[in-house]
Amino acid sequence: PGHWIGIVDPEWTSARTPPEWAVLGEWRSDGSGGVGEYRANPAYRPSARVLGWPEPTDPVDEAAQRAATGYGTVDEALAALAEADISVVRGPDGGPLLAAGRDGAPVVLVFTSPTHAFMSAALHHDTRPAGELARSVAATGALLSVNSGAAAPLLVPAGSLLGPVSSGHVTTADGPDPTEPSPHTTGRTP
Repeated sequence: PGHWIGIVDPEWTSARTPPEWAVLGEWRSDGSGGVGEYRANPAYRPSARVLGWPEPTDPVDEAAQRAATGYGTVDEALAALAEADISVVRGPDGGPLLAAGRDGAPVVLVFTSPTHAFMSAALHHDTRPAGELARSVAATGALLSVNSGAAAPLLVPAGSLLGPVSSGHVTTADGPDPTEPSPHTTGRTP
């Protein structure tokens, strides 16, 4: 009686004590051991599951969702991407199709799962290792738009996959690098 009992986000599965941001809130037990007062945790960060995002389709999608919600890091998402086979739309020259980004920079649409490949089936898609694609377009300064229609898309400089994983210039759906946990998600609810 009189103790606070925390409610932990279902994404937190570690045996160790959860960090403050993984606790939804606390219930206080009353004098007879029943449920009493509730207090929400303003530092709580909802996981992708709590936000109702779709189940991840692959390791890259999972790592991106975890990075967007603060349950993982951008470095983990980059590492998963660097190891992945990805699909890209083939351009007229046989290479990856380069689109123009908002600032005019070249962008390659990259898909880690058929679920995310929203481009028409009438277009030719090539599957290749992400590192190979990065090597082929890095000199152009291209960005890789990874799963742009997903709950947690990434925008990755192609060159970032060529060396040691570094989150220096990566963004998620809504903003800058969330390598350090932030209080709210940066993805979007589909």
